[in-house]
Amino acid sequence: MTQSTDTDSSRLNQTHRTLIRESVPTKQYRIITLLSARQLLVYVCMLLIFAGAAQPITDTDFWWHLRTGQHIVKTKSIPHADIFSTIAFGKEWVAHEWLAEVVTYSIFRMLGLGGVIVVFSLILTTAFWITYERCRKRTGHPYFAVFAVLLGAVASISTWGVRPHIISLLFASIFISFLDRYSRREEMASIWWLAPLMVLWANMHAGYVLGLALIALTIVGLSVNRFLVPSDRQINDWRRVKLLCWLLIVCAALVMVNPNGARMYSYPFETFRSPAMMRYIEEWKSPNFHEARFQGLALLLLATFCALALSKKRARPSELLFVAFGAWATLRSARNVWFFALVAIPQLAEHSWIWVTSYGRWRWLTVAEKRDHSGTYSFKLIINVALLMLCTTLVILGVQRAIAKQPAIDAQEFPVAAIDFLRSQKLARPIFNEYDWGGYLIWTLYPEYRVYIDGRADVYGDQMVEEFLRAHDGKPGWRELLERDGIHTVLIRPDIPLASLLRIDTAWQKVFEDKQAVIFVRCL
Repeated sequence: MTQSTDTDSSRLNQTHRTLIRESVPTKQYRIITLLSARQLLVYVCMLLIFAGAAQPITDTDFWWHLRTGQHIVKTKSIPHADIFSTIAFGKEWVAHEWLAEVVTYSIFRMLGLGGVIVVFSLILTTAFWITYERCRKRTGHPYFAVFAVLLGAVASISTWGVRPHIISLLFASIFISFLDRYSRREEMASIWWLAPLMVLWANMHAGYVLGLALIALTIVGLSVNRFLVPSDRQINDWRRVKLLCWLLIVCAALVMVNPNGARMYSYPFETFRSPAMMRYIEEWKSPNFHEARFQGLALLLLATFCALALSKKRARPSELLFVAFGAWATLRSARNVWFFALVAIPQLAEHSWIWVTSYGRWRWLTVAEKRDHSGTYSFKLIINVALLMLCTTLVILGVQRAIAKQPAIDAQEFPVAAIDFLRSQKLARPIFNEYDWGGYLIWTLYPEYRVYIDGRADVYGDQMVEEFLRAHDGKPGWRELLERDGIHTVLIRPDIPLASLLRIDTAWQKVFEDKQAVIFVRCL
């Protein structure tokens, strides 16, 4: 039953593509395909994703990433101990994103913040383009692939931003694509390209662990397919499984080709086990489906599992394994939503296509697109070109608007005026600051000032994070903590409990306040 359905679906898609090619002269095929209504929809889809990604930088960690990249470029050395903070100075710092930070700073130095926004938007769009290509091979109509890709984009948009995390999204999409083709027996030798890619990934982000997990899942999936799928029992896949096992060993060994050496093996798992990160950092928490930003994820989950259930084609156990693993990772931590989107989008596109076209009244979707092959610029062709140019122009204007809004976003999210006051008055060190402001303070004040804390929770450790939060929230012992760490200047939000306590404490004097921040200094 499964084999027959797979064959019918493959034959239907192949026939659809053949009809298009045979009806068009070779020289005109590329131009007509590029400017067809269906292909235009694909380009508009990618433009929409690019526009959604090309937004002002709001990730508070971006700024310490940028300063780290600058430090590495200028000193030509990679830090292994903290240099930015007061309380964690000299403590081990696994700079696992060092290469991504160097690339980010290099782009910033050449093209400014606008260039950084554009490049990271292109990286994210490329990841979804690779995913779309996987969908295109499984469906006979781009509408289904575009629908699935857009739904995946909407579901994961809360995880987008200018950050090294996005580079892991690109690498994951490449790994999934290679492994998917390998599992479908479309590729063999090219699978070894994953080895050099693993070296790059391990130097750009600790998310490289996902790459190893994907290879391991493919090994398990192929093995399970052999036992549970009747058609696979007649095919000797052990050689392919063995090759993947060697690839996994090689990739795992190549992780050591980075400045942190073998330390990179244990670092990601220490982060996963951190109670403070899971408890206090929003993106590490499970998705809260009461929030509007996770409604796209809820819809993607429901749509994917409904499509799998309604489709006349049974998904292979290996495919279900990927979807289940992606769903588990996403439900455990909201920062993994993009990973579930990458594995779910092709399944949603393929099985919704098979389900819909199994009904006679929807067979018109399998008919090849009618085209004008006269060689002249028809009215339809002119309209398509005009629409494409209009969409491209709107996206360019949107990017320019996002870049122009960056200073206003910075002034809204960070204490820009307070920082200017702090610098001009040369207030005493060390300082106590908001967690979310730490990265921006590193970018604007280092090396003149070191921060008390910033987004590198792994550097500070759970105990330091807990102590900071007790002082920040004005809980018993806050005064002793500030005295123990020798704090002379406090730069915090005006409406937090600690600010209220410092206003009435005779040992502290308020010297600055606006809507974003208030500054207190210790009285001598």
